[in-house]
Amino acid sequence: MSILHRLLTELKDQFIQSEKGKERGAWFVYTLLAIILPGTSAKTSHLFRVLHVLFGLTTVGKKPYYSFIASPKIPWGRLWPTLWNMIPDPCTDGRLLVALDDYVNPKTGKNIFGCAKVFDNAAKKNQSRYPWAQLVVAIGLITVIKGRWACLPLSQRYYFSTKHITTSKPTFKGERIVFQNKYQQAVEMLDEVGRHFPEHPILVVADSWFGNQGLFKPLRQSLDSRGHLLSRLRANNNLYAMPEQPQGRRVGRPKKYGDYLGTTTSLAIAHQEHATEIAVNLYGTTRTVLFATSIVMQKTLKCPIRVVWVYRRTRWVALFTTDLSLSVAQIIEYYGARWKIEASFKELKQDIGSAEAQNRKPVAVYNHLNLCMMAVSLAWVYAIHLDKTPHRRHAVKGRAHYAFSDVRRVIAQQVVDKDFHMGCSPPPKPRKNIVAALFMRLAA
Repeated sequence: MSILHRLLTELKDQFIQSEKGKERGAWFVYTLLAIILPGTSAKTSHLFRVLHVLFGLTTVGKKPYYSFIASPKIPWGRLWPTLWNMIPDPCTDGRLLVALDDYVNPKTGKNIFGCAKVFDNAAKKNQSRYPWAQLVVAIGLITVIKGRWACLPLSQRYYFSTKHITTSKPTFKGERIVFQNKYQQAVEMLDEVGRHFPEHPILVVADSWFGNQGLFKPLRQSLDSRGHLLSRLRANNNLYAMPEQPQGRRVGRPKKYGDYLGTTTSLAIAHQEHATEIAVNLYGTTRTVLFATSIVMQKTLKCPIRVVWVYRRTRWVALFTTDLSLSVAQIIEYYGARWKIEASFKELKQDIGSAEAQNRKPVAVYNHLNLCMMAVSLAWVYAIHLDKTPHRRHAVKGRAHYAFSDVRRVIAQQVVDKDFHMGCSPPPKPRKNIVAALFMRLAA
């Protein structure tokens, strides 16, 4: 049994073992393959066409398939843990590295679930700052796969503002949606991952927006001492020295904070004279960076943190972590790997094509995004199980590692094999569209 066949079979077995359940399970795994294959789009209409033309599932009707995509009975509660179990070693240096961020998914049309006027801080000059879009909070596992960092999507939540909930009164599966801020949504997803991996500490890597008490306090309440945070300090954050240990008996409670040291900016200037060099694996290559470090206290987090100032030619960044056991090289490398969640959003929205989805109903929108996220994660899990590193097809200056498209190409080469078959009732007919089969071989 091939690697791909084994992985897909595990997912297919999560459906009810009845005749109807087996058929829906086959539709599910073939849909995942249709999303992964290069040269196709993740639109539901395109996926249906791929199942008919490329996989020969001509017995699948259009209406039943559309009903399946919008079905509230797809067992996501079993499918995602099954996929997480497929990762041979999810830890990096004994801890789970989980990237956290949000992204904007612009849409066109009315009555689309999750859509509202949202603020886009990454909008360009010729783009609207408040597009009609979905705002998604997502987490992903950061890990090294065949010599390169990658981000495997783990879970997501649609964010609804209080104004949108009050005016539109959105519902999901017949229940009114209750407001949750992004921190609550993030901790809810991290708690699911923490319960699935109860023995591993979790290091949440996020940008400065999430790097505060709003996330850290509920994270510690949920995961206790297993939860740690790695993020960036703002330029005006106030930092304090560690409190001195009292000598002998004193009246009153001991101090929680030492002397005021200054802001992040003032300390960056003060430490720059004593900065030292270190070689780290950053952005796919070994780089030499200047750094200074110190263990300080911050009143917003209410705990000791290690701060690492990384100096560039004319600028600097201040990274911090609540995990004091991390080395300077690990802090810099892990935060550099955080960028892979941005690459994951690009793979999800553009490469896979989830941004082109035409679904409007709540369950259909939810299922479609989960299908696209699971397709991305499945492709990376497949890359982990490969014996050889995928060959990079298109050379890019300064990039020696393989790309996500190369993993999709390897999967396509296996799928177009005439012997590949995931089982469907009734069994799929052989491909008769020679042009379509030739197209897939060219894409592969």
